[in-house]
Amino acid sequence: MIIDPLASEPKDVYKLLIGSIVPRPIAFVSSQSQDRINNLAPYSFFTGISANPPVIGFSPMKVKSDRDRDTKNNIKNTSEFVINIVSHGFSEEMNVTSADVSPDVDEFELANLTPIESDLVAPPRLKEAKISMECRLLQIVEISQKLLGGAFVIGEVVRFHVCDDIISNYKIDPDKLKPIGRMGGLEYTRTKDRFTLERPK
Repeated sequence: MIIDPLASEPKDVYKLLIGSIVPRPIAFVSSQSQDRINNLAPYSFFTGISANPPVIGFSPMKVKSDRDRDTKNNIKNTSEFVINIVSHGFSEEMNVTSADVSPDVDEFELANLTPIESDLVAPPRLKEAKISMECRLLQIVEISQKLLGGAFVIGEVVRFHVCDDIISNYKIDPDKLKPIGRMGGLEYTRTKDRFTLERPK
């Protein structure tokens, strides 16, 4: 099958993307409004960009309306955010925060999750997360203002928080992190089934 995105409905192109780019890691992003209202939301268009300096990016797509997401607005206004890595132990709570709620709702409270103070940025990090990355905004690349359009938020990691029991010599133990990934539709995946390939020399 050959598919022309210009001749297809955006919702169908979205299905193709989220069914093809799998599994996707989840950026559980905490941010804060100018009125210091906490926001917490998951984004599965998320990746690392650079290690020197450490830079990561995620895309807050307009998936339910054509208005900007609260996360994007908060980061645009404050230039700070935290990316928390989702482990299986709080996947249900993470899902609660994906609801489309008013900007004055604190999703930490909504999902019964615990905000704790960050070291260098104002938004709190997530106590339940085994890895959190405090970030300062470098750039927001605007892609599209249409429904199912989006932007790419790029931030420099200024502080890592990693639970002592999942790290050794800077290597993360995935069996202890227990991360989950996003598949298409409503499906998620655990990352238990792995295999090793030696890099060519």
